[in-house]
Formats: sequence, C-alpha cells, structure tokens
Amino acid sequence: MANDEYYMKLAIAEAKKAQRLGEVPIGAIIVKNDEVIARAHNLRETAQQPTAHAEHIAIERAAKEVGSWRLEECTLYVTLEPCVMCAGAIVMSRIPRVVFGAMDSKGGCSGSLMNLVEEPRFNHRATVVSGILEKDCGDLLRQFFRELRARKSKSNT
Repeated sequence: MANDEYYMKLAIAEAKKAQRLGEVPIGAIIVKNDEVIARAHNLRETAQQPTAHAEHIAIERAAKEVGSWRLEECTLYVTLEPCVMCAGAIVMSRIPRVVFGAMDSKGGCSGSLMNLVEEPRFNHRATVVSGILEKDCGDLLRQFFRELRARKSKSNT
C-alpha cells in the first residue's frame, strides 16, 4: 500500500507537465483501491477554459474510468489547495478524502480562506489532509511565478 507522499510525488510529476506547457504547475491524481485511476494537470491557458484546473480534469477522468459520477471510494491528491470551483466539484462527486500540498491563502477553499469540502451544511463532506510535501509543492509554484514575473519585467524594459 502506497502512502500519501508517494501519491503526492505523482501529482508533482503532473504539475511539472503543466509547467513545461507554461501553465501554472498544479497536478492532481485520483486513487481508488490503491490504484491511480486518473491524473491531470492544469490546462487553463492551453485550453483557454476557466474550468481546466487539474482537479476538475482529474475528477472528470475518474468518473469516466469508474463509470459513475460518484467517486465515493477515491482519494484526490493535488499539489495546491483546491479553489472554490474545485472544492465544489469534490463535494458534488462525493470524494471522501482530499490530500493537498501547498496552502493557497488567496484562493483556497479547503482550509485557507474557507473550508467548503468539510462544510457541515452540505450533504457530503471530505476529510482534508494538508501539507503533504508542502515545501516541494510550494517551491514549484514560487519558482514558476518568480520566472513569470522576471519574463514580464524583462519584456517591459
């Protein structure tokens, strides 16, 4: 049985795929019965789709793989805390467990700004585990945005 760090490393590998495309480096993995059933990375810029977040794509792929929108026996691993849209997709797809790396103080809805996935007023809630390989996940994002700012600064001179 693999552990959370093992699966987070797979999510980080997905995030690096996004980075190579010039996307914000966020990756997601969905595991069921100790088997990866879906993997995805951010594709918002590539697809020009506001919903093309790693989690959202992975959830769609997992639902197709299991043949149901109910992902009740799955765990979602994602490198950055899910946003409001992805938190909603987690709740609506009935994912019972979410594991993420870096906190998102500006847009996180799984513990930072608010916690929609554990909101007791919803009919479904997910258990959240945060901080798995947090430094690795955070460093990847910090490096990406540092390089992006440097490119923008250079192009403005």
